[in-house]
Amino acid sequence: MKNTLRTTVIAVGLLSGAAWATDGYFPHGYGIKAKGMGGVSLAMTDNAFAGANNPAVASFAGNRAELGVDVFMPKRGASRTGSPMGMMDGDIESDTKTFLVPEFGYNRQISPSTAVGLTVYGNGGMNTDYPATGFNCGPRATNMLCGSSKLGVNLMQLIVAPTLAYKLSESSAIGIAPLLVYQQFKATGLQAFAGNPNWTGPQPNNYAPNTTDNGNDSSTGLGVRLGFNASLNDAVRVGASYSPKTNMSKFKKYSQLFAEGGDFDIPENYAAGFAVQATSELTIAADYQRINYSKVKAIGNSMTQGGPLGAVNGPGFGWSDVDVVKLGVEWKYSGSTVLRAGYNHTTNPVKAANVTFNIIAPGVITKHYTVGATTTLDNKAELTLAYMYAPKSTVTGESMLAIMNQTSFQETIRMSQQSLGIQYGWKF
Repeated sequence: MKNTLRTTVIAVGLLSGAAWATDGYFPHGYGIKAKGMGGVSLAMTDNAFAGANNPAVASFAGNRAELGVDVFMPKRGASRTGSPMGMMDGDIESDTKTFLVPEFGYNRQISPSTAVGLTVYGNGGMNTDYPATGFNCGPRATNMLCGSSKLGVNLMQLIVAPTLAYKLSESSAIGIAPLLVYQQFKATGLQAFAGNPNWTGPQPNNYAPNTTDNGNDSSTGLGVRLGFNASLNDAVRVGASYSPKTNMSKFKKYSQLFAEGGDFDIPENYAAGFAVQATSELTIAADYQRINYSKVKAIGNSMTQGGPLGAVNGPGFGWSDVDVVKLGVEWKYSGSTVLRAGYNHTTNPVKAANVTFNIIAPGVITKHYTVGATTTLDNKAELTLAYMYAPKSTVTGESMLAIMNQTSFQETIRMSQQSLGIQYGWKF
């Protein structure tokens, strides 16, 4: 078991290249069972993903492990209309449309009152790769933001969460999960934000080299998630979790892109939820989550914030805080089959005033519809499936390039998504 656990954690870590952009850049849920119920998880106890959802759940989950992968299929694009003589007008789509996102959960009861676990999962998003040509910002064709190379960014956050949970009573528990975070970032095609994109000689004095096209950079940080879970009676269970802002080390290669010299912290987030056993076969559950993106300057500062990119209070993506409501139902169809369905709604973090910079980070999805199922196999292991569909959402606003040139034209960013996840789970 120890060798299997170690090998699984390493494999998930190596494969994690998260491309989420659903509830902002958090996924709509952690664990394939939760994903089939719209992401509902805080009061559900039949999974090993306590470290990602609610650490207190580990006290009631039993001895189990789960390994899953989501095939995530986003479609991201942007368009511009109304520019002078139509020279900068156009429509583009991000090239890469399929990502594999693995996750792993492990849970063990080590005494009647104490449980431990390990969850390995990812956050991500702002993952785009647009063509390098097609727009005319000057002497030659350029990308949509007037840079000279392929336009896009890639953010990946890998989180390893060991978990400890303690029962306060037979029906209630608290838990804690330290969050060991590794994140990686890359940006390309932002030469216009670094200086003159058409300059071919020695760089001018105002050129900012740590803005774009510097390859992958990484940073690390340590956070924590706290949790509470309790049954109020035979039919109702409640749960809550809280994670303060995770302070990350700075991206040195992109110190002139993100505010505070390359700082990109993980925002504070908290959630509460309940599950009601309506009948012996039917469970109805709901969660509310708040993600405070605006408290991280690189994410929350507006793109017209005073000072240059990378300054202490420099420009950012202008994301607002989001409120997420997750609704789910679970039906025990038979002794070996459980069916699920859910809906997840989030407020849009991207406002019209910040549309230009979010061409590279179009996290505008607001609605998710999900279905899922678990079947118990002959060896008592579980096979779980989940499907998510997020219809196209768009944001349109005045182009920052128009404002800079004292004219007026519009840009629209858009995204739609599908995902299909599969998970194998076993008890021991």
